[in-house]
Parts: sequence; structure tokens; C-alpha cells
Amino acid sequence: MKARFLALAVALALVGPQLFADARADQWVEKARSAVGAEGALNQIRSIHFKGTLETTQKVPVDGDANNLKDEALVLGIDIVFQKPYQQRMVLRSDKVIETTALDGYDAWVRRADASDEKKWQLSLLDVQQVKRLRANTWENLNFYSGIEKRGGKLEFGGDASIDGRDCVKLIFTHAENIVFTRYFEKATGRLVKTETENGGEIREEGDISVQGLRFPRKLINKAPGGQVATITFESITINEGFPADVFAVPELMPPG
Repeated sequence: MKARFLALAVALALVGPQLFADARADQWVEKARSAVGAEGALNQIRSIHFKGTLETTQKVPVDGDANNLKDEALVLGIDIVFQKPYQQRMVLRSDKVIETTALDGYDAWVRRADASDEKKWQLSLLDVQQVKRLRANTWENLNFYSGIEKRGGKLEFGGDASIDGRDCVKLIFTHAENIVFTRYFEKATGRLVKTETENGGEIREEGDISVQGLRFPRKLINKAPGGQVATITFESITINEGFPADVFAVPELMPPG
């Protein structure tokens, strides 16, 4: 009997810290969700539609010399739709090119069209890893931190952290070994302070837009591992529009008829 009790005690000692960590992660997810809005309103979200601008830089040759490049400001129109369970469409517009990236379940594609003549376009299908990343990104934008285990992912409590002088808690959202979002939430408010990706990228939020009682960021500041910064400023956010299937479906290479 004593041996059985000892074995049980050892087993509990091994699993106990993990269960405690999971419980703490769930508690902070609850607080992070409440910082966005009421639980009932979050659960009712079926789609989100973002419109705004993306500002970044691009390398351009100096006086036509391809070996001598400089940074040039680039401003694009951006239109993003996320719809449950796994549909996404992002359109980037410049005065030269319209680029559409979309996810439809397990299919994903990129279409590049001439802005002056949209009948001139090229289509590329995305590979399995790109599809997985788009699916994770779609889930992240529609589920507000809750339920990653239901899609085969994992949530971990990463301990305390200090970000920009603010006391934060660290939560790790793992969708796959190479698709990981590490998030830092302010302890006092539950608000998201910073997101890190597994490849060294960083995302921060600035400002607020209130939509039907839910709080969204006014700006997203994305810093790539190489240091390039892209800032998305949202002009409008709409919840629960209905988007038909053909918005996300792979375009036909040849028009019908």
C-alpha cells in the first residue's frame, strides 16, 4: 500500500505543475478576452472585415543601378476579411498592382493583377506550410485566444515578464512546431502589449477602435526579423458581414462560357 501511495505522489508531483500552469494560462486568457469585450459578444463573431492602409518601405535602385539600392516609402490600400471557420482574403492595392491572398479551408492562393487592367493577372497556389500558417492566422483573428486545443494546438503559461516597463504575463500559443505566437499581456488590464512569432518577428498594437462594444487596435506595427517595419492603420472595422463562398474560392483560370 505504501508503495502505491508513493507512486501516486510522484505521479501527481510530475503532472501537478503542468496542470497549474494550464490553469493560470486559462485565467489570463479569460482576462485578455474581457479586455476586448464581453464574452457573449466575442462568441457571436462570425466574420471581421478590416479596411485601411499599409505603410512600409521598398528597395529601389538609385539612377537605375541595381547594385545601389535605397529605401522608398510605399503606401498601399489594404482590405482584409476573416470568416469562420477558416476563410481569409487580403487585398493589397498600389497604383501598379492589386495582390489578393486568400484561404478557403485547405486551399490558398495569390492573385496578382495589373491595376490598370485587371484582366491581366497571374495566379499561384500556396503550399501546405503556407496554408497551415494562414489557417492559424485566421483562427487567431476570430477566436480571441480561446480554444486553441480544439484545433490541435497548445496553450502554455510562460511566466512573468516586463515589457516597456509594464508588468506582463507571457502566454505561448503553439499551432505547430513552426507556427508559434508568444504574447505578452499587461497584468493590470489584460490588454495585449506585444506578440512575437517563432521566426523573430514582432507585432505591437496602438490606439483603439470600438465596434459594437468590442475593442480593436487602431494600428498594427509589424517588425520583420530583418528589421523592416510595416504599419497597418485601420479606417473601418465591420463585424458579422456575410461573405459568399466565391470571395475565397480559387479563381477559375478560364472564365466560363
